Amino acid sequence: MEMLKTIRQAFTVKELRRKMIFTLLMLVVFRIGSNIPVPGINHEVLAQMFTNGNMGILELFNLFSGGSFANFTVFALSVTPYITASIIVQLLTVAFPYFERLAKEGMEGRKKMAQITRYMSVVLAVIQALGLTFGLFKKAIINQSVFNFIVITLILTAGTTFLMWLGEQINEYGVGNGISLLIFGGIIARIPSQISEIGGKVSGGSMSVISLILFIIFAIVVVVGIIAIQQGTRKIPVQYAKRVVGRKMYGGQSTHIPLKVNQAGVIPIIFALSLLQFPLTIMYFFPDTAFYSFCEKYLSPAGSPGVWVYAVLNVALIIFFNYFYTAITFNPVEISKDMKANGGFIPGIRPGKPTTEYLSNVMSRISIVGAIFLAVVATLPTLVSQYTGLDIRFGGTSLLIAVGVALDTVQQLQNQMLMRNYRGFLNK
Repeated sequence: MEMLKTIRQAFTVKELRRKMIFTLLMLVVFRIGSNIPVPGINHEVLAQMFTNGNMGILELFNLFSGGSFANFTVFALSVTPYITASIIVQLLTVAFPYFERLAKEGMEGRKKMAQITRYMSVVLAVIQALGLTFGLFKKAIINQSVFNFIVITLILTAGTTFLMWLGEQINEYGVGNGISLLIFGGIIARIPSQISEIGGKVSGGSMSVISLILFIIFAIVVVVGIIAIQQGTRKIPVQYAKRVVGRKMYGGQSTHIPLKVNQAGVIPIIFALSLLQFPLTIMYFFPDTAFYSFCEKYLSPAGSPGVWVYAVLNVALIIFFNYFYTAITFNPVEISKDMKANGGFIPGIRPGKPTTEYLSNVMSRISIVGAIFLAVVATLPTLVSQYTGLDIRFGGTSLLIAVGVALDTVQQLQNQMLMRNYRGFLNK
């Protein structure tokens, strides 16, 4: 209810209403493009490839693309190349001094890193497009000439490039994180078809009513849990000392620093899944080889013991990226310096290095709670699907991403409304 109230209040503000409408229009453009098929495809062969939900490891791509992958539309690659490129660039900031300097150069540094991410995304999109065209979807292509393969590769690459641009337009003129909202739009767009599919399974007898009830209970628990974790904060008390400037006295008030339990949001899940799917994508370059058999058996969530290897790696990567992304977005050194410069201190903690260490320790302890929760909810459906036959392998991931992005977007709306109130108060 609080979320709907925030959206309703934001819609009454002209500037925010314009941003919200712009965001919705961009999502409409995304959905229109998701239904434009790649030319020269035999759709009967394509339908047979994914009959009876036989997506396996490729369900992640279909999840991120909102069904565009299975239908082989111009947005079949979705934003996965951009996500992978973002991961690589973020990791380079730790490994290479040049990228570390860019990360510390402020706005100009971020612009250069964004440009590098774009170029890398295009390169990765070309590689993935070649893999799909010459590998997985080759038998569905009617005219199998080299020229036609090149055209399809360029179309898929152009689709990803357009989505990158679309996401940046949302960042600049809309509300929320553009790339996350595109993934969110793809997940939401599949809900009607998934409900219809589940209804058909229940009426056809392939899915029991008990399984359906268990899935609904699981979904409710995940939604409630992710909201609790996403909204959870640890408030660090801060006291500002009194100081005299001229004839006026400043400070003396108490406030707090809100540290979010899940500072990284759904980014760790997206990053972890993208990395786990990378070798499973490469294997389609080498069908009928030992590498293909190895990946299918040991790295695929549909393999044995691959399901356990996949689950363990998924947990480890989610926890790693949670700490990694939190370390990038939360800088205790800068917070400590700002507090010291303004005469602020945490009661019982000395300003300077002790404050930095205290903030780092608190963030590390509360982050592990959010990281473990995300890892369990993202991994448990894979194990349940493998051993119970209940098709919820990516159900938990879908709910986590959808709920997390919705909460982040509403939070941005609240922040923008708060800033407008402050500006209006100061201008009076």
